[in-house]
Amino acid sequence: MDNSADGTSTTKHKFMLFVSGMSVKSGHAIENLRKICDKHLRENYELEIIDISRDTEQAVIHQIVAIPTLIKIQPAPRRIILGDLSDKEKVLRILNLSE
Repeated sequence: MDNSADGTSTTKHKFMLFVSGMSVKSGHAIENLRKICDKHLRENYELEIIDISRDTEQAVIHQIVAIPTLIKIQPAPRRIILGDLSDKEKVLRILNLSE
């Protein structure tokens, strides 16, 4: 049973997605993550998209070395995924979301 779908989960998933401008890879990462979140987390998530070409300070603070980079802040444990998030099964596994 998927706790996030029936409303019993009280922990909101929080993500930070680091992109650079509107590159093709960055666009794919945003699109892929939104699809995954909409399907598996419904309204139970917050997504902050940070464009490092405009906000270099955040890239330094979070030690971003590749773009796109997704950081799952909550719930613990913290997870980091590099790339356009096109391998849905891998992303679900890393983020600990069930299919």
